[in-house]
Amino acid sequence: MRSKLVVGLVVALVLVFASGAMASKLLCVSSAELKGDQTVASCLAKGERFAIVDDYGIVHILTPEEVELTRAFNPKAFEKRAFGMKYEKLAPKLAPFAVPVEAN
Repeated sequence: MRSKLVVGLVVALVLVFASGAMASKLLCVSSAELKGDQTVASCLAKGERFAIVDDYGIVHILTPEEVELTRAFNPKAFEKRAFGMKYEKLAPKLAPFAVPVEAN
């Protein structure tokens, strides 16, 4: 049962990233005043909450489980500078989801 839940979350994350990853931004929702002074990873370590916001203004708040799954598949997403909702125009866009290629 638990493995089905994890697979479901992974599929949901892939769909979120695939549906508009070029235009999505990772923004802090618990501290609107962040202006790129820290990385997303350091803010997460302090307990800040983040969301993915697309060009249409659709917000998806990341749960701790989604953060860990995202970190497993796309660790570079958390190396970016952290911006709060107030400074969303300054936040960089997320790179498209890249599937690693295994060597034969």
